[in-house]
Amino acid sequence: MLKSLFGKLQIVASHRGWPRTDVDAGVWRAIGGALREGKLDLLGQWGDASAVHCALYEHATRQLHVASLGVSAGKIPSLAVFHAPASRLERTIADLFGFEMIGLPDGRPWLDHGRWPVRAPLGEQRRPEPPPYRFLPSDGPSLHQIPVGPVHAGIIEPGHFRFTATGETVVRLEERLGYTHKGIETLLAGKTVEAGARIAARLSGDSTVACSFAFARAVETALDVAPPPRAVWLRAVMAELERIANHLGDVGAICNDAAFSMMHAECAILREETLRTCAAAFGHRLMMDRIVPGGVSTDLAEAGHAAILALTARLRRQFPELIELYDNTASLQDRTVGTGVVTAALAAEFAAPGYVGRASGRPFDARISLPYAPYDVLPVEMARREEGDVDARVWVRIFEIQHSIAWLEAALAVLPRGATHAAVVAAPAAGVEATAVVEGFRGDVLAYVRIGREQRIERCHLRDPSWFLWPLLEAAIEGNIVADFPLCNKSFNCSYSGHDL
Repeated sequence: MLKSLFGKLQIVASHRGWPRTDVDAGVWRAIGGALREGKLDLLGQWGDASAVHCALYEHATRQLHVASLGVSAGKIPSLAVFHAPASRLERTIADLFGFEMIGLPDGRPWLDHGRWPVRAPLGEQRRPEPPPYRFLPSDGPSLHQIPVGPVHAGIIEPGHFRFTATGETVVRLEERLGYTHKGIETLLAGKTVEAGARIAARLSGDSTVACSFAFARAVETALDVAPPPRAVWLRAVMAELERIANHLGDVGAICNDAAFSMMHAECAILREETLRTCAAAFGHRLMMDRIVPGGVSTDLAEAGHAAILALTARLRRQFPELIELYDNTASLQDRTVGTGVVTAALAAEFAAPGYVGRASGRPFDARISLPYAPYDVLPVEMARREEGDVDARVWVRIFEIQHSIAWLEAALAVLPRGATHAAVVAAPAAGVEATAVVEGFRGDVLAYVRIGREQRIERCHLRDPSWFLWPLLEAAIEGNIVADFPLCNKSFNCSYSGHDL
C-alpha cells in the first residue's frame, strides 16, 4: 500500500531514516481511505508552520512512512473523516496552530480550555475564545450523569470523566483532558539538542527513558551520528529496567483496585527494589537525563552490573509466587476476567500501542516490528493475548516482565566495552529532520525532530502512546459497572502528562 501511494512521489531529501513525502490533497484522501480499510496504521499526526504530517505503518512490509500535506489558506482536509483515531490529534493541531480541519467530525477544542493567554500558540492566527465545552448527549430512559474530576482522590494527575449510566451500568464515558498542558512543543522550539533532551525526558516521568530514547534516536538519525555500541546497549538496559518497574507497579495497582492489597504491597516492594537498582546502576531512580543525543551520560560500573543481576535473580525467585497468587485467587479473577474488553477490531483500528494492543491480539511491538539496535541483534519475545480484558492486560505485563528479566541477563553477558558517547556535530544550514519510534513500557513512543543552524530545534513533536489509548478506555468501560472503572483505568494506565503536551 505504501508503495502504491508514494512510489511515484519524490522523497524529501532532508528527512533521514524513514522516508517522508510531500503529497497533494488527493493522496491525502487516499491515505484516509487506506486507514479506513485497515491497510495502514496511523502512528501519529502533528502540525507544522505550513503543513500537517502523519506517520503511517504498514504491517505487511514493516515499513514506516511520513506523509506531509501543505496548508492552503489556513485549511487542510481532515483524516478523521475516514479514520476516527485521528480526531483528537486533529483537534489538537487546530488548537495549537489555528488550522481549520475541513470535515473534522468533532470540532470542539481539545487541549485548549480557553485559559491560554493566546490562541493557536504555535501558529500565526489568534482565534476567538472557544465556546463552552459541551459533552456529547446521551438519550434514553433512566439515564443519569456522574462527573468525576479533574481533581481526584489520591496523588494522581488531573482529568475529567463524564459517565452516563443507567443504574450502575455505564452506557457512555467521555473524557476531557488537557489539564497538564505544559507547552512542550513551544518549549522545544529554538533549543539546542542538549537542552531539548532535558525537556523530552520530562514529557512523562514514568517514561523518561523511552521519551529520551526516541528523541535521541531521531536527533542522531537527522544528524547522522552513530552512538558507540556500549551506549546503544546501555540504553536498552535502561529501557527494560523502566519496563519492569512500571509493570510491577501496574500489576500491583490493578490488584489493589480489585480489593486485593497483598499483591499491591508485594509488587510495590519489588518495584522499589527495581528503582533502587536503577539508582545504583545509573545514578537516578528514574534514570532521567541518562540517555542523551550521542549516547548516554552515565556508564555502568561493575557494581551497577552486579546490582542488576542481583535484581533479576531476586525477581526470578519471588515474582513466580506472585503470579501464582494472582492466578489462583478466585475473587481477584472474578473482577478482572471479562472486564473492560477491547475487541481485536477496535485495537487494530486505533493501532493500540503496548500491552493494550497486544492483550487484544495486535501483533505490534516496535522492538520487533520496527527493530532497532540492539534488539535487532538480541531480539525480545513478543507477549500477546487475545481476550482483550483486564486479565489479559495483566498477563501481557507479567509475560513482559519475564521476558525483560531474561533479556537483561543475556544483554549484560555480551555488553560491549568502550566509549559511551559520540560527539554530535552541527547540522547543515538548510536543516535536517528525522522520525524515530521506540517501544516504551506503555507502548510505542514517536519522535519527530527538525534541526537547523547551530543545532537548534526548529520543530519537535513527541507522541506518547496514551494518545491512542485514552479513546479505547472510553470503549472498554461501556457495558461495565461504574465500580469497575478504576480497575479498567489502571489496566490502561494512560499518561495525562504525556498526552497533554
